[in-house]
Amino acid sequence: MKQFLISIGISSGDYEIFVKRIIDLAKKRTSSYVCVANVHMLMEAQKDADFSKIVNDADICTPDGMPLAKAIKLLYGNDQDRVAGMDLLPDLLKVSEKDALRVYFYGGTNAMQEASAKYVKSAFPNLIATGFHSPPFRPLTNEEESEIIERINATGTNLVFVALGCPKQEKWMASMKGRINACMIGIGGALPVMIGLQERAPVWMQKYSLEWLFRLYQEPGRLWKRYFYTNSLFLLLFAGEYFKIKLLRQNQS
Repeated sequence: MKQFLISIGISSGDYEIFVKRIIDLAKKRTSSYVCVANVHMLMEAQKDADFSKIVNDADICTPDGMPLAKAIKLLYGNDQDRVAGMDLLPDLLKVSEKDALRVYFYGGTNAMQEASAKYVKSAFPNLIATGFHSPPFRPLTNEEESEIIERINATGTNLVFVALGCPKQEKWMASMKGRINACMIGIGGALPVMIGLQERAPVWMQKYSLEWLFRLYQEPGRLWKRYFYTNSLFLLLFAGEYFKIKLLRQNQS
């Protein structure tokens, strides 16, 4: 079940349920995709109807950001776990290693994928990693697209971790549904954090929805405009939705 938040439907459930749902799709090699939604993704969907459809058509959409989990609590009264990509990535790799599932890493630079391969070999020695691919930073030709589809399908991959960044990774996964026989999940910035190229915010900052501030401290030049614009707009839109729903409930009572 999904709960609507401004422009996208967020899947509900405990953290462990999300892991189980994703692994179930992976084991069946169901051609599917998982969006890991935060405020940035929600705002991209708000301004782009086509992108909103892509996110809403996802088989699973997790509440990655703590603001989304708290917003669901305020709107619907549900205690929704945060289901962050930075937690999902290592946890899904642990289960994949245990259950002998095949995984593929797609996106990022050559240097990142080389670092990922070294990290995975060390941290998950029994994991079956079928590939680490860095695509060119341009639209793929039809031949290149067909080649990557054939390569992934030929390896019997169960789970494809896509690190292209939002909204590019979600658009790519949607275009691959029905073509790649695996469960795809957009992990964005979770991969460089897991392999140690970036540091994750302290737990207390995660708890109080301040992880964005820590990332802003790490990359101020790239992120300041996005965070201050998207966070402010999110608060404004959420306030409007909150009071609209509150007024509607009062009128119905």
